[in-house]
Formats: sequence, C-alpha cells, structure tokens
Amino acid sequence: MRVAGAAKLVVAVAVFLLTFYVISQVFEIKMDTSLGNLFARSALDTAARSTKPPRYKCGISKACPEKHFAFKMASGAANVVGPKICLEDNVLMSGVKNNVGRGINVALANGKTGEVLDTKYFDMWGGDVAPFIEFLKAIQDGTIVLMGTYDDGATKLNDEARRLISELGSTSINTLGFRDNWVFCGGKGIKTKSPFEQHIKNNKDTNKYEGWPEVVEMEGCIPQKQD
Repeated sequence: MRVAGAAKLVVAVAVFLLTFYVISQVFEIKMDTSLGNLFARSALDTAARSTKPPRYKCGISKACPEKHFAFKMASGAANVVGPKICLEDNVLMSGVKNNVGRGINVALANGKTGEVLDTKYFDMWGGDVAPFIEFLKAIQDGTIVLMGTYDDGATKLNDEARRLISELGSTSINTLGFRDNWVFCGGKGIKTKSPFEQHIKNNKDTNKYEGWPEVVEMEGCIPQKQD
C-alpha cells in the first residue's frame, strides 16, 4: 500500500511539473508574440510620423524663405460661403470669424511686421462705393493689401475705385465684372504689377454654381518690406 501510494505521489508530481512546463512555454510564446506585435506597431507608428508631410504656415504647399510672409486666400463660393484670408498662420477674415460680407473683402497688414492693421468689407451690389474709395485713399505706403470677392464685387465699382486698386498692383481690377470671382494681394507704393492675383469670369456656360463661377484660391510668399 505504501509503495502504491508513493507511486501515485510521484505520478502526480510528474503530471504537475509537466503541466507547469507546458503552460510556461505557451505563456512565453504568447508574451513573445505580444511584445513582437507591440514593437512592430511602434515601429509602424514611428515610420508614419516620420513620413507625414510637414505643415507650413496657412497650410501653403511649401515653406517661405526668410524675410517673407506666408499667405493663402480664397474667394467666396457663390453667395453661400464667404472668402478666407490667412497671413502668417493668422486667419484675418473668414465666415467663421464672422467678419466677411458681400462685395470686396479687404485685409491690411504692416509690410514690415505682418501685423494686421484692419479688416473691412464693402458691399458693391447694394452699397455705396464712396466709403470704399475713402478707405483706399487712406492706405499708408508699405501696407500689404489682400482682397477677395464674395457674391458680387463689381457692380458699384467706378473708374476711381478701379484706378486706386490698380495702383496697389492689380491688373484684373479693370475687367472685374458682375459676380466674377477674384483674389488679389498687393501693396501701397508697389512699383510694379503684383504677381499675386487670380480672376475667373462669371460665365453661364462654364460656371460651377448656378449664377456664379468656381472659387479661386491663391497662396504665396510676400517679401517683407525693408527699410
């Protein structure tokens, strides 16, 4: 009886040890697999972060050189979505800021520092062009001027207003018509025509929206004014 009992004890111990060994091996394999997956995910996340394209000011496609201000702007979309003007990663005018309106939207910035000086919009459909002309005449030399249309920016424009905007560097202002979409960046005291201007005509055969052309967008780098 003692021999039989001892044999059962030995068998029980052997089974326990074997079971413990098998469990420990399985657990070790699972741990290795989990750690492997963890390291693999970490490596993939690191790779994804390293390949993510950099973001530049105002969301433009490439960084501006030193002593330049980054800007991006878009005209309004029909009479539904207002224009947007961004300078140096600062949204100066937009529908979200609730400071845009029908007509020509204008943002002024210091040509040396990029600091915003003023933002206004002038209704060129139902408003009066006289306040707009006075505003244009008061712009100081060295000021960056950004403009974008919303709905209609041309009906009330007269020759004097067009001339003043042309003196800021615009070429398209002379042909801007009813419900055309237009964005422009120029400056007071500029000696040449600005390279920063986009204009699309209102044409019922090509309009993206009923009665209005598609949105025009523009981005670039404005040289900082030097003393």
